[in-house]
Amino acid sequence: MSPRVVGHSLPRMDAPGKVTGTAVYASDFALPGMLHGKLLRSREPHARLVRIDAARARALPGVRAVLTAADVPDVRYGGALKDETVLARDRVRYVGQPVAAVAATTREAAEAALAAIEVVYEPLPAVLDLEAALAPGAPLIHEAWATYAAIPILHREGNVCHRARIVVGDVERGFAEADRIFEHRFRTAMVHQGYTEPRAAVASWDSSGQVTVWSNTQLPFEIQNTLAEILELAPSKIRVIVPGIGGGFGGKLRIGVEHVAALLARRTGRPVRVLTTSEEELTAAYPRQGTRVELRTGVTRAGRITAKEGRIWFDTGAFAGSGPGVASVATLVLAGPYKIPNLLLEGYAVYTNKTNCGSFRAPSGPQANFAVESQMDMIADALGLDPLEFRLQNIVREGDEGPTGQVLAGVGLEECLRRAAAAIGWDDRRPAPGRGKGLACGWWTTTGGSSGVYVKINPDGTVALNTGAAEIGTAALTGAAQVLAEELGVDLADIGVVSADTFATPFDFGAQGSRTAFAVGNACRAAVADLRRQLVGLAAAQLGVPADALELRDKAVVGAGKRVTLAELARLSQASGGGLIAHGTFIAPPTAYDAKRVEAHVYPAFHSPSFHAHAVDLSVDRETGEITLHRYVVAQDVGFAVNPAAIEGQIEGGVAQGLGQALSEELVYAEGRVLNPNLTDYKMPTALDLPRIESILVQHPSAVGPYGAKGVGEPPNIEPPAAVANAVAAAVGVRVTTLPITAEKVALALSGETAP
Repeated sequence: MSPRVVGHSLPRMDAPGKVTGTAVYASDFALPGMLHGKLLRSREPHARLVRIDAARARALPGVRAVLTAADVPDVRYGGALKDETVLARDRVRYVGQPVAAVAATTREAAEAALAAIEVVYEPLPAVLDLEAALAPGAPLIHEAWATYAAIPILHREGNVCHRARIVVGDVERGFAEADRIFEHRFRTAMVHQGYTEPRAAVASWDSSGQVTVWSNTQLPFEIQNTLAEILELAPSKIRVIVPGIGGGFGGKLRIGVEHVAALLARRTGRPVRVLTTSEEELTAAYPRQGTRVELRTGVTRAGRITAKEGRIWFDTGAFAGSGPGVASVATLVLAGPYKIPNLLLEGYAVYTNKTNCGSFRAPSGPQANFAVESQMDMIADALGLDPLEFRLQNIVREGDEGPTGQVLAGVGLEECLRRAAAAIGWDDRRPAPGRGKGLACGWWTTTGGSSGVYVKINPDGTVALNTGAAEIGTAALTGAAQVLAEELGVDLADIGVVSADTFATPFDFGAQGSRTAFAVGNACRAAVADLRRQLVGLAAAQLGVPADALELRDKAVVGAGKRVTLAELARLSQASGGGLIAHGTFIAPPTAYDAKRVEAHVYPAFHSPSFHAHAVDLSVDRETGEITLHRYVVAQDVGFAVNPAAIEGQIEGGVAQGLGQALSEELVYAEGRVLNPNLTDYKMPTALDLPRIESILVQHPSAVGPYGAKGVGEPPNIEPPAAVANAVAAAVGVRVTTLPITAEKVALALSGETAP
């Protein structure tokens, strides 16, 4: 029997509220008597805090609190590495680091208070790029780094807050077997996620000493635990609720302003809202790290890759943030989806005096893939090989091993490559002067972690899905609800969702890593297994039919020509017991890998990996370097398309972000200061800048995901920079090895110069 609900492009459940404007986002949320919180941020990239005088600010009309480091708990927090404090204590480490916080009756009063705070800085030597941070004798961003709490696996030294490594075979022997060895270097810039809604939080304390925080976080349970550390409270005294999120893309994974709102609310005894500005977002948020990449690859004349040595350095900013995890994941991306017998791959997270970096849709993916896939074309051209055939000769296939020894299954990469290439008309790679086509392919993970759900059948036959996951705009919870509806034999319209409340919903690892529909959908299946047992037991007694002859179908339990509706069974259960309710939990099974191949690796295998290929047709103006995109095609192995239209939306959005990183986006730093902290000078593409994005959904089922689904949200963001770089090279014969690939860089390359 074909699926009734899954596999169909049904409308997303959150659409009505969003298109009518009735949806409440965190930035909309307000409470009676609420104060406005603001942060005073450092003007120096690295300096000693000599004195902070807030006396004038505290005396201003409407000001209810001014906090400095002396007024808040002296606690260091962080993920794998606890190196950050709420407010700077003895020194500041980047322009934009919070130094003080104020709460006032109006935004204007809060801003006046910030202006009245006097801060005296003693400048210190600033480390403003990777080369300076890694140089012998470089000033330490954190002189006391060795005393910071960290997970034991981290490898730290000087300004390197983590180094991860993959070693396979004997890379020098592999180079000896090669006929040609290619060495290339690449750079990528720091870029912001570009979500529409800035970070926002409202905090309020009650008389029992419990604090409730309404936030647009992607990870309410992690925020609960981080707040517990900072506030020195039990997590049970902290409630985090997500009203709505106006985009996240990884930028709202970690604590943003929730702790500031909570501390100001505790000091004033009134609710406090903290809402960042666009300038704050672009100077002091959690952007994607800038990188430097070095690759050395050995290849035979026939095009077989024998060895690869690769290193990627991440400018993780003044605090570790997501750096240790990103540096680890990057080594798997550096390997590429290729069979290479000898590997030496390293990822480094490096402190500098820049903003604290974090996660951005497919963390590390675009930077590492840009280098790998650019070099694949460079090698193919040097050897006189077709780039598509060169890839097909080396890609992984069903049953092959990944770089860390995991056995790969559900591998749809060859189909993705062939279909993307065919769709773009690959046989005519250079159809006209100044016009060219480019390919890039890759692989990605479906992040693990636990998801729990409560599922209840109501007396009217509708179904309540209670999940700790937040809907961040991906329609992932719609996909999970489709799985639930399919399993229960009801319609999607019968499902209602309550989500992301740390007191009212079960634990969820969070809306991250392409995992929500995958993990919550599987948890729904587990809950339905329990509900099915309850329903069939009740129905068997009611109908006088053996339980093994009954099944769920069409909002009822049916069998032997008889039926009883779910609504009737729910009413019966309420009258005779506690109602029809079940708890389902899913924890992704571990992926086996060879531990001897990795060292200090935080993420050593890709779970239920997806595979993808992108193809672009573009032209380049030889006089100006301007790039015009004509067609863009994505072939993505999604395992099983739970909601094809929603997946296509994710592909379109991911490509748009990837093309922004490829062509125009960059946080421009000079002397430690961001020069373009506004949405005029930070150039994100609009719909008018993009071609129509064509999606081809390839389905090679995973063994773990619901109905064979794989994570789909992050992969479309990975390949655009490399695909564009390869198409530009095909069009005009110049290779740009730094992101973004601006018209200026292309024009300079065409004239034989190099962009500064």
